[in-house]
Parts: sequence; C-alpha cells; structure tokens
Amino acid sequence: MNGHRAVVELLLEKGADVECRFNGGWTPLWWAVKKRQEAAAKLLLKKGANVVCNSRNDWTLLSWAAENGHEAVVKLLLEKGADVESRSPIDQTPLSRAAEFGHETVVKLLLEKGADVESEDCYYRTPLLWAAESGHEGGGEAATREGG
Repeated sequence: MNGHRAVVELLLEKGADVECRFNGGWTPLWWAVKKRQEAAAKLLLKKGANVVCNSRNDWTLLSWAAENGHEAVVKLLLEKGADVESRSPIDQTPLSRAAEFGHETVVKLLLEKGADVESEDCYYRTPLLWAAESGHEGGGEAATREGG
C-alpha cells in the first residue's frame, strides 16, 4: 500500500501470501494499484497475484489502473489476463475510467486491446460522454478534471 519495494520484495521472498485479504476483501495487489505503487504491483504480479480480484462491490484492478493513468500497470494487468471489458459497480469499463480522467495513452492502449468505444454504463454514458463531461481537451494526460 505504501510502495516499500524492498520490503515487499523481502516479504515475498520469505513466502508472504500474495492473496491475503484485508477487511473488505482488499489484497496487496489491490492496494498497490489503488495507491499508485507501480513497483510493488509489478512484484506482486510476478509472484502470481490474481488480476481479476477486486474487493466487495468495488472497481476492478484494471479500472483503478486506468483511472490513475498507469500505462505500465494497465499493460501488465492485461498481459496477466485482466478483462478489458470488466465492469464497475455502475457498469463503467476501464476505458470509461481512463476517458473520464483524461489519460490519453491508457485510452489508446485499451482501444488497441479491443475495448468497446460504445460501451455504456448504468447511466447510458459512453467513454466519449465521460471525457466530454469531464472537460478533457487535446492535452490528454495534462488535462484537468472539471465538474464531476
């Protein structure tokens, strides 16, 4: 959760359970992705952490990585079998999350991997509507989120 790479590595070397769960069902990988700890996420994935796990009634790991704009983690999760069309509690896909937060490189990656550009969430919003509503212009990664 706090990105202490050396400590994560040491604990994994000593056999720490990569699938242990904290209150609510959160795994070490979930925390690493949520807290933007790329190095820890990579170590956990190399040790076989489950990429399709998510806590109860929460976003998938791929959605968190897409929202955070972590292209490297998105790639790793997809390589390890994460579903590009996984859904959140409000039926958003990772593509919608990346579009909502203006992460152009992640949007491109997800589209290359076959993400549905016309996917709708439970509010009938597509990735394009999320991007337009959130005020992202051509700057992509540097764009700021307006409204909400």
